[in-house]
Amino acid sequence: MTVHKNIHNSDVPRLCQSCEARHRGICGVLRPEELAELSKHSRQITHKAGEELIGDSEPVTTYANVMHGVVKLTKMLEDGRQQVVGLQFAPDFLGRLFSDQSKLTAEAASEVELCRFPKPAIENLIADNPSLEHELLEQTLQELDEAREWMVTLGRKTAAEKVSSFLYSIAIHIDPKIERDQADSTTIDLPLTRADIADLLGLTVETVSRQLTKLRTDKIIEITNNRHLTIPHLGRLKNRCGG
Repeated sequence: MTVHKNIHNSDVPRLCQSCEARHRGICGVLRPEELAELSKHSRQITHKAGEELIGDSEPVTTYANVMHGVVKLTKMLEDGRQQVVGLQFAPDFLGRLFSDQSKLTAEAASEVELCRFPKPAIENLIADNPSLEHELLEQTLQELDEAREWMVTLGRKTAAEKVSSFLYSIAIHIDPKIERDQADSTTIDLPLTRADIADLLGLTVETVSRQLTKLRTDKIIEITNNRHLTIPHLGRLKNRCGG
């Protein structure tokens, strides 16, 4: 007789059963017994916007899966200035694998929910599970591809194209249900202030504000308040990104 698995008799740990990021993240390639072992060491923690998650040059003792929210990655220059170098979303892996020391600062850009686990726990699993190693390599290569695309944005695109590219990137990462090549609409809360957006894009705050106003005037976006906006037609926004 076939026994149907449910929340009461599933081999998947209870901690993992309600995790929306599990199937899209590294845990999606783990066997039930591996999930059970990892869950013994895991802690789900919610961080408020602005809280530091990883400090630059700190010892690496834990890794984490981003379950919800947006993480801002920054690098501090010698003169004290801070540069935003990237963003992470669910189900991204947070932390530099096989490193004793972090290379940047990670901060909660919005309210962020993390599933944290000790460094040895995940590194031991990698040694025994080629699928996990492959998944982490895929995520690393994807981040590399996105970094290269962002270099093109920063180096070659106009201010209007930079702001449009930023909004489009936020939309498709925050809402994974979006069909990128279809005319879907979505509503998002920007995880960054205008100053952080300007920092990320290499623009002034005034330029970012002007470009947002122009997009609103052209009915590409609808701004409800300072950070809450609706994109009624993603295809039109994508056309403003400059290819």
